[in-house]
Amino acid sequence: MQAKKRYILVFVSCAFLAYCYFGGYRLKVAPHRPRRAQHESAKDGGVQPYAQLPSFMGYEHRKPLSNDSNAPQTASKKKPAVAAACRMETCFDFTKCYDQFLVYVYPPEPLNSLGAAPPSSANYQKILTAIQESRYHTSDPAAACLFVLGIDTLDRDSLSEDYVRNVPSRLARLSHWNNGRNHIIFNLYSGTWPDYAEHSLGFDAGEAILAKASMSVLQMRHGFDVSIPLFHKQFPLRAGATGSVQSNNFPANKKYLLAFKGKRYVHGIGSETRNSLFHLHNGRDMVMVTTCRHGKSWRELQDNRCDEDNREYDRYDYETLLQNSTFCLVPRGRRLGSFRFLEALQAGCIPVLLSNAWVLPFESKIDWKQAAIWADERLLLQVPDIVRSISAERIFALRQQTQVLWERYFGSIEKIVFTTFEIIRERLPDYPVRSQLVWNTAPGALLTLPTFADSSRFMPFQLNAMGVEPRHNYTAVIYVQIGAALGPNAALYKLVRTITKSQFVDRILILWAADRPLPLKKRWPPTFHIPLHVIALGGSSRAVAGSPTAQSGPEARPSISQRFLPYEEIQTDAVLSLDEDAILNTDELDFAYTVWRDFPERIVGYPARAHFWDDSKNAWGYTSKWTNYYSIVLTGAAFYHRYYNYLYTNWLSLLLLKTVQQSSNCEDILMNLLVSHVTRKPPIKVTQRKGYKDRETGRSPWNDPDHFIQRQSCLNTFAAVFGYMPLIRSNLRMDPMLYRDPVSNLRKKYRQIELVGS
Repeated sequence: MQAKKRYILVFVSCAFLAYCYFGGYRLKVAPHRPRRAQHESAKDGGVQPYAQLPSFMGYEHRKPLSNDSNAPQTASKKKPAVAAACRMETCFDFTKCYDQFLVYVYPPEPLNSLGAAPPSSANYQKILTAIQESRYHTSDPAAACLFVLGIDTLDRDSLSEDYVRNVPSRLARLSHWNNGRNHIIFNLYSGTWPDYAEHSLGFDAGEAILAKASMSVLQMRHGFDVSIPLFHKQFPLRAGATGSVQSNNFPANKKYLLAFKGKRYVHGIGSETRNSLFHLHNGRDMVMVTTCRHGKSWRELQDNRCDEDNREYDRYDYETLLQNSTFCLVPRGRRLGSFRFLEALQAGCIPVLLSNAWVLPFESKIDWKQAAIWADERLLLQVPDIVRSISAERIFALRQQTQVLWERYFGSIEKIVFTTFEIIRERLPDYPVRSQLVWNTAPGALLTLPTFADSSRFMPFQLNAMGVEPRHNYTAVIYVQIGAALGPNAALYKLVRTITKSQFVDRILILWAADRPLPLKKRWPPTFHIPLHVIALGGSSRAVAGSPTAQSGPEARPSISQRFLPYEEIQTDAVLSLDEDAILNTDELDFAYTVWRDFPERIVGYPARAHFWDDSKNAWGYTSKWTNYYSIVLTGAAFYHRYYNYLYTNWLSLLLLKTVQQSSNCEDILMNLLVSHVTRKPPIKVTQRKGYKDRETGRSPWNDPDHFIQRQSCLNTFAAVFGYMPLIRSNLRMDPMLYRDPVSNLRKKYRQIELVGS
């Protein structure tokens, strides 16, 4: 009987426990709390459950609830701003891009009834200008691969003064819109107070590619959209300021280890991170100063810490912090991106990212592990330990990489736009894809044209990095502009004969741009085993010597830039560029070539010139005076890599080439600017020869008194189009061993150089 009672008691106990476990939890209902009160608690700094916090790796990112209790239901029914499942294969027409990668910009909208132009911000105008003045641009929509709106879509915050209204109706009027297919939309700000929803553009972008700032891993369509950096209203159109790192001292001992100065938000999205930064501030090696003194109603919204924060904030100068800090904190703001990111890159202050789920700019191509440090918003107090654990060697490498990335991809609006285009271009089926090494090392992908060669080993700036020597020998290219009578005593005849004696010459190429007819073949000096090619240049044509298709006359006047065309006859890496009246001897040619082989990415030659800043004219000046420095080596007697012919012809702005064509001058200055822009290095002068031309040639354009005035004008035009002055001064001169030493000339390798007067 007792055993039976015990069994009944155990059964009842089990039944009660089962009820409590499977159904009784329904009785444990928390006291009713309105959804609005929950949102206000989160805005006021209340702790959210761990699962609702954005993940460090970006797997979860939830936006706060709206103040309107009905907002979640409304948002769930709202039409998405973009086609969520878009890929290049499904939302892009590749057939428009097979011939050329061209971009069409829609013309401005007509004036409204009041005669006012449609609103457009200064930054959007800079984007359109960069495209319209580039090689990407086409005025023919039928030839375009990409389409860019004339409607300003940068700021889609409805409370902003730059917000453009009625975008959906404006898109509907575009003749080529086609639901956004093959269109690209640039955007810096989306959404507005209070949630700043990332997907809220105020219009349906359809199948258009978004080039957008502050993109999250959940909203970005990977392999389709492009994440771009957030930049301010004063950001330059072109190159602008270079990186701020002036020296590569190792180790880099800065006054502050980690710094941040910026505004914080007392409540709302993005407030939690910046409101907690004061925990890291110690005023010694960690400077974290914030202010809530912004906005029209900051006094009504200020908290107990505002006054103290404002006093500490005013003690530090922002630029001084940037220049004197090893690491710069880049916390999220209302949106994931921040102006601090580009500012830190430029200053060489290593960014420490505190913005979970943010897709960094151009992340599909740029290896940000080489230039930035990640931290987790949820683990803020671990940041000091993270930055203190980084070795001096890695700090040095990280700082160097910030400068490479800033100068190659982020220094101007033009570079940001062109990088966006090149990322899209590499998605085309038949276009060569540049390696991660090319994208993440100088001079970067924008200056490495993959259509030049199948391998990067043929690029001049990759030869030394890969431990590869240039291919042997050189091609001599002589540009003939005067065309004096060809005979044994003519400067051109002597020059060709001198070149044939060089032990390194592969072939000779004569570019005949003179008005006189081509000399007969028998008039040229014997070249023995060295091939001699003579090409007659016309306005856009070429003809071999003696060919009936050779043109002459003013209507076929060739451009002087044709001396830098990538002729198929040039098969060697090294190009020896010569003017017809150069008077170099064989030893000078051979010595300059051996020097060039050690510096294949630079121009190496004899006659040097210099640029300087003229305060009285507030402009750049050009001089040929004999000084102790130079920044230009004239291509009338210089070696360079043949890739620069390809870059000169296929990459330089058409505005630059037009300037050269109109002046029939300055092509050598432009080539120097191009090479210095690519390498960030000066040319190299060899020996101390001052002159290199036959002074008996009376018709030489270099004897024109207006010659230097014209070249100064070119120099300033080139600097304006580049956006900065690429030329770099140098005091280096390369001489042969024992040059000018008081020893027997028989002991010297290049004996003829000693016999040349200065």
